[in-house]
Order: sequence, then structure tokens, then C-alpha cells
Amino acid sequence: MRISTGMKWLTGLCEVVLGIPFIGASIIIGSGWSALGVMLILHAITLILSIRDMEGKGGPILGLVTSVVGLIPFVGMVLHWITSITLLISAYRETTH
Repeated sequence: MRISTGMKWLTGLCEVVLGIPFIGASIIIGSGWSALGVMLILHAITLILSIRDMEGKGGPILGLVTSVVGLIPFVGMVLHWITSITLLISAYRETTH
């Protein structure tokens, strides 16, 4: 498995946790919104690795957007869901090919 695929699994699972109602919000607010900053960095690393490995870039790009827009209640939660699904499907496809 390529490092970029592993990073998609990791960031996708992190997005799942952040998308869980109340739990994700507690993590984000409890960290002073720094959890979104960490995710922004992880998505940027995933994007760079995906470009290097010539793999799908949609999930990491969506993750970058989610990390910025995730400050908005409810909108952020839905974006975390969409991003997690996108990243996990991308990682699964790259793992099985």
C-alpha cells in the first residue's frame, strides 16, 4: 500500500470521528478549533502524496475545504461526512487495484 493511500485511510477515519454529532463538535471546540488545523495539515500532506503517486486528489482537496468551512456548525458536520466517505472510497479503490 502506498503512503498516500494509508493517509487517505487515516484522514478518512479522522473525518468520520469529527462528523459524529456532539462527539466531533466536542473534539473541535474542546481543542479550540486546533483539530481543524491539524486536519488541514494532514489533508495537505495527503494531497501532496497523492499528486506524487498519481492517485485521486478529490478527497484531500475536499478535506482542505472541509477543514476551513468546518467552523460553521452543522455545515461542517455534513462536510465531514461527505469528506470521510470520499476519502474512504478512494482509499478502498486504491487498495483493491
